[in-house]
Amino acid sequence: MRGVLVTGASRGIGRAVAVAFAERGDRVAVHCAANRADAEETLRLLPGTGHALVVGDLGDPGTARRVVDEAVRALGGVDVLVNNAAVAPTAANRHDVATTSYEDWLAAWRRMVDVNLLGAANVTYGVARHLVDRGAPGSVVNIGSRGAFRGEPEFPAYGATKAALHAFGQSMAVSLAPHGIAVTSVAPGFVATERQEGTLAGAAGEGLRGQSPFGRVGTPAEVAAAVLHLASPEAAWSSGAVLDLNGASYLRT
Repeated sequence: MRGVLVTGASRGIGRAVAVAFAERGDRVAVHCAANRADAEETLRLLPGTGHALVVGDLGDPGTARRVVDEAVRALGGVDVLVNNAAVAPTAANRHDVATTSYEDWLAAWRRMVDVNLLGAANVTYGVARHLVDRGAPGSVVNIGSRGAFRGEPEFPAYGATKAALHAFGQSMAVSLAPHGIAVTSVAPGFVATERQEGTLAGAAGEGLRGQSPFGRVGTPAEVAAAVLHLASPEAAWSSGAVLDLNGASYLRT
């Protein structure tokens, strides 16, 4: 039984990941930034006992450190970190160059860098130091994005922060391997989360499904299955890898 911290676990991919770890008998700390009601629902869905809820905006460095400390106390130790929390693309934070004011451009970049990159880096630091100080092996899995490779013209800060997260994970894989800590990333394509239900049901749905030769989009459960494997001791030799999870919708060389 391991202690697992899943950031951004109130819905979608984060919830599926939390449930997958709990189903295998792990204790899970469910993190959310503000959506406490949904996070409490995730907590309710987890089988087993010993789970916990931790709340805080990871864009604040002090809060990121507190979230790790609370998870460690609540679970009796953290062995696995899943960096899923992120500011996702929405109509409200679209920032393509041609139509965005400089002020909105700065705001979008600042917020996405603070949460998607620095928040993940700071939480990783806290969990890694906890593991090193314990002399214990562990795993970190970052939830990146296909957009890091394909490009995100309407959300360049999102694509850039996810690419940086992949690179950060590879740096940490080299740094933490001597301590028995494996670090990997996954790069999902379009995933059918609750947030995307309207988009998939609308005019854009057919085009999104058509991006993959499978004729559909991914599911949170599929991402969770990959994360579960990469966080396992058997997958330690995969450390440093970035795994594409996009149904062959984007093939990189």
